[in-house]
This record gives sequence, structure tokens and C-alpha cells, in this order.
Amino acid sequence: MTDRQPAVSCVFVCHDGAGRVLLARRAAAARDEPGPWDCGAGALEFGEEFEAAVAREVREEYTAEPLAITVLGVRNVLRGNPVDSHWVAVVCAVRVDPAAVAIGEPHKFDALGWFAEDELPAPVHSQLPPTLALARAHLAGSGA
Repeated sequence: MTDRQPAVSCVFVCHDGAGRVLLARRAAAARDEPGPWDCGAGALEFGEEFEAAVAREVREEYTAEPLAITVLGVRNVLRGNPVDSHWVAVVCAVRVDPAAVAIGEPHKFDALGWFAEDELPAPVHSQLPPTLALARAHLAGSGA
């Protein structure tokens, strides 16, 4: 038995309000899965609201101010067999101005791109498909 606890992460799918999502390619020094394309994420700090964590992380990772943040749902992420990675992901959609986006953490990401959901780059991070599935309904009508 272990006393390890799951982490809480705020995962965000940045979009342009016109059907495209922003993805970042994970750099060689990324914590896990270097090389695949992924949406953004960051740890929830003690005492922090979900929206505040997402806004902070969007600024850090993509240098942009969120125009709108919508909490979409929660995923319980268990990885490995036996499980060696466990976190609770609060998934949010974040509308940003594409002109304001740039790589803010080059040690984590080496490329950015805007993609329609049916034209995603390859390969993608293992957790991107279930995250996009949760965001799909919101992105389909994404004036928000």
C-alpha cells in the first residue's frame, strides 16, 4: 500500500471560436511523451479557483490572455498497469486570440499550430483524444 495521492490538473483546450484548436508539440525535455501534439495543462495550486489556474497556465504556456473560460467536466486519469500515474483533470475550453499566441515555455514545447478537429497532426498525446471528446460539444458551437 502506498500513501501517494492523485494530483489535480487543469487541462485546457484553447480555441479560436471558429472551430480550430491550438495544439503544442511536446519538446524533447517534456515531462512525459516528448514529440506528440497536446493541448495545455497545469497543476492546480492550493487555494486556487479552476479559472484562475487556467488563466495563469494559458499566460505561461501560450503568452495569451484568455478571452473566455468554460469548465467542461472532469476526467479521472489512470496511467500504467499497474497504475503509476494518477491525476484528476478538470477540463476547460479557453477562447484566445490566435494573434496573441506564442510559445511561452520553449523547454516544454517546440511548435504551435491551429487545427480543425478532423485535421489533427500526428502523433497526438495519449490523453488528447479523451480530452477532445469531452470538449467536442462546446467546440462545435464555440462562440464562447
